[in-house]
Amino acid sequence: MPASHPIELLRFNTCGSVDDGKSTLIGRLLYDSKSLMEDQIEALERSADITGGGQINLANLTDGLRAEREQGITIDVAYRYFATPRRKFIVADTPGHVQYTRNMVTGASTANLAVVLVDARQGVIEQSRRHTYLASLLRIPHLVIAINKMDLVDWSQERFQEIRDDFEDFLPRLDMKDVKFIPMSALNGDNVVEPSKHTPWYVGPALLGHLETVHIASDWNLNGFRFPVQWVNRPNDPTNHALHDFRGLSGQIAGGIIKVGQKVMVLPSGQKSTVKRIWTLGGELTEAFCPQSVTLVLEHDLDISRGDVIVSLDSLPGASSELEAKVCWMHPRPLQRGRKYYLKHGTQTVQAVVTSLDYRVDIQTYEQQLGPTELGLNDIGGIRLKTAKPLIFDGYATNRLTGSFILIEQGTNATVAAGMLQPPIAPVTPEYNDFAI
Repeated sequence: MPASHPIELLRFNTCGSVDDGKSTLIGRLLYDSKSLMEDQIEALERSADITGGGQINLANLTDGLRAEREQGITIDVAYRYFATPRRKFIVADTPGHVQYTRNMVTGASTANLAVVLVDARQGVIEQSRRHTYLASLLRIPHLVIAINKMDLVDWSQERFQEIRDDFEDFLPRLDMKDVKFIPMSALNGDNVVEPSKHTPWYVGPALLGHLETVHIASDWNLNGFRFPVQWVNRPNDPTNHALHDFRGLSGQIAGGIIKVGQKVMVLPSGQKSTVKRIWTLGGELTEAFCPQSVTLVLEHDLDISRGDVIVSLDSLPGASSELEAKVCWMHPRPLQRGRKYYLKHGTQTVQAVVTSLDYRVDIQTYEQQLGPTELGLNDIGGIRLKTAKPLIFDGYATNRLTGSFILIEQGTNATVAAGMLQPPIAPVTPEYNDFAI
């Protein structure tokens, strides 16, 4: 493939209830797509007597913890990397137990696609609804409903359609636009990498074929340029002429496209300048786009530090210290009104206090239960916060990177919540805006 057309990277996660076959599915993908090294195959064969009854246990490829193998369950998020000639993949295998819902949020936070596994015998259960809702809440663009263990229901087309109908009863309420249903047997490999002879009534692709071809080029927000400054890059190497007096601004592009010569604004100050150069590890560019990591050099020597945000002039974000958000609570100690936390947003961390608990989401009905006194472990709800200084942000539905945050418990530094910001009321008003370009 020509260098001008790099292979795309697809991030996806698997989720579902306990023993739905998530780890086995990933193991089958790796095994059948010939993405395993010889030593990995040998390790599988050596560990076959632990849980596999003398047979290779594909789940062991992701269930690396000893407790996971002994119990036959997934406890922690496991990431695996593989590639085909058409695409590269990073897959997160997330736990199915309800007490590990927070792990699913972690694994899915950067995903392009979510695979929700359903046991064909059990059908749609609470965890199926919970994980589908979380995929919608996290704005994962693509969803696959993998109806697994079809071999245990005699490859019944009627059973497949029943489960599909159950999902389609509530999917319209979740605003999921790209949903694919695939019947499969992860254990036997049917419709995982190769099409199955057992499903002549199914005319769609196998899972890997869908992963290779699903359109992801438009998943990132390329409309409004956003660049949270992570590091002011000052190598100041007197022996290297190119680096002498070099001052660049390093970070990951969180939205939009940037070009040499483009006018930009630094927030919250409102100072303006023009992009002079764009550097990456591989050399200099004339333009870059989300989610590339780059170093920008501006025409003017402005007072810029970590936590500032460089944006395009045509699309300004919001700024406020009064925030409204949806959160997934991840800690055994419940969230209550008046609690203080550190709020990490982009490249900056500020102090925040919870001023209101507006509602809790009922996972069974997706309705809002107003005025809860607290949010417990794995609860999802709406809250209001006040921060010590204004945040520069977009609504999460507009930009997943600039619209998300985490809450950190003071004293323990434990991550206690993942949050998604509601849209700002108005665009930012810079502190001053008189710097001549």
